[in-house]
This record gives sequence, C-alpha cells and structure tokens, in this order.
Amino acid sequence: MSKLDKDQVIEKFTQAYTSVNGKAPSLVAKGGWYSVDGGKNVRLAVLAEMTEALGKSATSEPKATTAPKSAAKAPAEKAPKPAAEKKAQPAAKKAKPASKGFSVKSFWQDNVLSKLFGARPPR
Repeated sequence: MSKLDKDQVIEKFTQAYTSVNGKAPSLVAKGGWYSVDGGKNVRLAVLAEMTEALGKSATSEPKATTAPKSAAKAPAEKAPKPAAEKKAQPAAKKAKPASKGFSVKSFWQDNVLSKLFGARPPR
C-alpha cells in the first residue's frame, strides 16, 4: 500500500472537481474522513479514486454539446417530484390507524397498572 500525501490528493481533487463542476468543492475533514459538499464521508484513498474518475469525465465532457447537459438535468429534476409524492401518501396511511384511539400498548399498560398497586411502567 502506498502512502498518499494528503495535501497533494486534496489539491488534485479540488482542481478536477472545479474543472468538471465549475465551482470549488466544500471539503470538510474530520478524523481522517472527508466530506465533499456535505455528502457521504470517504477516506483519502477514495478521494484519490474520485479524482481519477473526475479526470476521465472532464476529458470526455468538453466534447459534448450543451444541449445534452440540459436534457440530462431535466429528467433528474422530474424524478424527485414523484418520489416526494409517494412519501407523502404512506405518511397519511400511518396517521389513520393511530387516530382510532385504541392501542395495544396503552391497553396492556392500563391492564398491568390496574392489577398491581404502586406499579409503574418501564422507562
């Protein structure tokens, strides 16, 4: 396993990220883990791999025209909207059974407390 120089890896990653995305990344280092733009925490070796991947995509991106980029962004924006609607529906379904007023947990707690004087529920 080769030793990676932290400063060199971060500098190369910043350059590659800036060339691809047009803005500098927000890198947060904490305990040997690095978070890029508030995303998933990764180790330094993964940052080096991401630099290589960004370098490959940077060389292939200038060949593409601007029209496919805008077409690629449009479906990505449409995808989260149906997902958000689906998340809202199950939340409404969960609220209906709770609104009936009867719960097994409260029934069992009342049953145990009524039989034993001085008893109290756990927690």
